[in-house]
Order: sequence, then structure tokens, then C-alpha cells
Amino acid sequence: MAYQRFKALLIGLISIALFGIAAPAWAALPQGNAVKDPAAILRDALPFEQDDIREMQHRLELTSDDLRAKRWPALGKAVSRSETVLAKRRTTILEAVPVDLRDQADSLLKEVDQGLITLKERIGEIDKPGFIAARRSTLSRIGAVEALMVEDGFEREIPSEFDALPRLQGRATLAISTSQGDLTAIVDGYNAPLTAGAFVDLALKGFYDGLPFIRAEDFYVLQSGDPKGPEIGYIDPSTKQERHVPLEIRVPEEDDTIYNETFEDVGLFKATPTLPFATLGTLGWAHSDQALDDGSSQFFMFLYEAELTPAGLNLVDGRNAAFGYVVEGFDVLEELGVDDSIRSITVTDGADRLRSHA
Repeated sequence: MAYQRFKALLIGLISIALFGIAAPAWAALPQGNAVKDPAAILRDALPFEQDDIREMQHRLELTSDDLRAKRWPALGKAVSRSETVLAKRRTTILEAVPVDLRDQADSLLKEVDQGLITLKERIGEIDKPGFIAARRSTLSRIGAVEALMVEDGFEREIPSEFDALPRLQGRATLAISTSQGDLTAIVDGYNAPLTAGAFVDLALKGFYDGLPFIRAEDFYVLQSGDPKGPEIGYIDPSTKQERHVPLEIRVPEEDDTIYNETFEDVGLFKATPTLPFATLGTLGWAHSDQALDDGSSQFFMFLYEAELTPAGLNLVDGRNAAFGYVVEGFDVLEELGVDDSIRSITVTDGADRLRSHA
């Protein structure tokens, strides 16, 4: 294990040295903790405050350790505690949902009730695959209730200097068609409104259609978004200039989003972003080594590999902005390389949440 960590660190340091003289939009080598479920990250990133449903969510997510160790009695206790929380705090949970959405939330909670019953049945049958499937379904229902708790029209404060940039109010789902197959991604405008907004805006313009993957490194990153011709980013037709999107990172404990500063710049050496580079298919916005605010159109997808991403050696969180996650098509993602291309990126949900120039 020590050798593997040393090897990963050495690779990271060598890569940083090499990529410092590469093309202007390269991303730094990502190394970080393994969080394999993007759905869990997206649930945690929802901006709402209701501790009871968070407790249920986290309790069920944390059953993974017991499941791996086949500690079935512990799994049973975790599910029973979730049942108790829901039984005792159902009214409080529903009161956190807007009145006009409470019937929908109540129906979802009834499905959660049934999901918890199913989980107990799978525990009694010692059915690991069945437990995993039931847990995924139950957590999806919990996440749907949590999404209803987000205030309608929720927006984070964005500095006025970026008023000319598009921004995404909420989340959007995109279908990414490639020469190897299709991916589905969710981008998060709650926590990266300018970065997610730029991506959705360019997707709606058809900017990415037909562009190649210009960089593909095993267990590292897959990068695209470099337009044909001499430009390396998107040229705004109204200004005839390359549009730049600032480095944009949120940290759960901080009131304000960090713009154009790295974690090192602001002294957050051990912070974890709200949207971390911690799972296969994390979407990141590329910028040059010379500036933090010159990202324009190039993006990358993080290719997670456990041996190359040991805990405590993260070299990308706080240096690049994550703005979403691939949620389907991981087998396709792992097959893509520099001989492949994007056929199209289509916004299948959330296009109406894009806000254009002020």
C-alpha cells in the first residue's frame, strides 16, 4: 500500500511538471478519495436544511461498509432506525416541503416506507444484490423528497462582474452521444451556476457536436471542447472575444462561493468541495496553467482509478471546478479515447433553467 501511494504521488508530481507546459486548457492530475456513487454526491449537494431526512439518507448510504463485511444484524438495525426516524418525524419532514408539493412528497415518503420494508426482507433473505437494488431505489425516493425542499427559484449570489455570463438556475440533464455510445450527465447550477450554465449554453448552441476528444489518459482524464480552427475556446459573436468562465468552487462550510482563487490561495488546505472530484465521470472545467479565469469551453471527465487516487493526495479539488457528474454510461466512458469524438450533446431536462446575459 505504501508503495502504491508513493507511485501515485510520483505520477502526480511528474504529471504536474509536464502539464505545466502543455496546451492552455489542460487540467491538473486528479487524485482524491473514492466516492463511487455520483447520486450520493448530488443528494448531498442539494441546498436545503432538514436534518431528519438527511439522517435517513446518510444512515442508508453508510450501510455499504456493513454490507461489504456481511454484518446483516447491523444492517437490520440501520434500517430499523431509519424507520423510526420516518415514523416520528414524518410531519416535520413534510413541513419542510412547500405546501403545494406536500402531496407529492407524502406519496414519495410512502414509497420510502415500502422500500424500508423491502430492505428488511432482503436482509432476512441474506440477499446482497436485492438489498443493493432496494437501497438504490429507496435513496432515489429520499433524494426526490429532498429536491422538493429546495426553495423555488433558489439562486446563489454571483459577483456583478460576471453578469454577462449565462448561469443555470437549478440542475439540468444532458445526453452525451459519442462514437462509442451514449452517456447521461447531470450538471449542478445550485453549486456551480456559471460553469454549469456555460456548459448547457454551449450544448444548446450545438458547440460540442462533432468535436474530438483531444486528450485521453488511462485512469486520469478524458478531455474535449477544443473548437476547430486556431481558437481554443468559444468566441462570443456579440463581442468577437473568447468567453471566459471564472474558476468557481463551493465549500459546504463557507457562506460564499469562491471565485478565481484556489483552496491554497484562501488557506483551505484540507477542504472538500461541495462538488468533489471523487468519482468516475466527474465533469470538470479546464483552464490554463497561466490563469484561473480563462476556462472557456474545454471540459474533462475524471476517469477514476483507486490505485491512482489515494486518500489525502488530491491534486485537483480546489484547483479546477467540478460542475456535474456522469450518471449513466460508465462502460462507454471507459472505452473512449483520442480516436473518438462527441456526436452531440443534448439537454434533455433543465434547458428552461438557463438564464442568459443580464
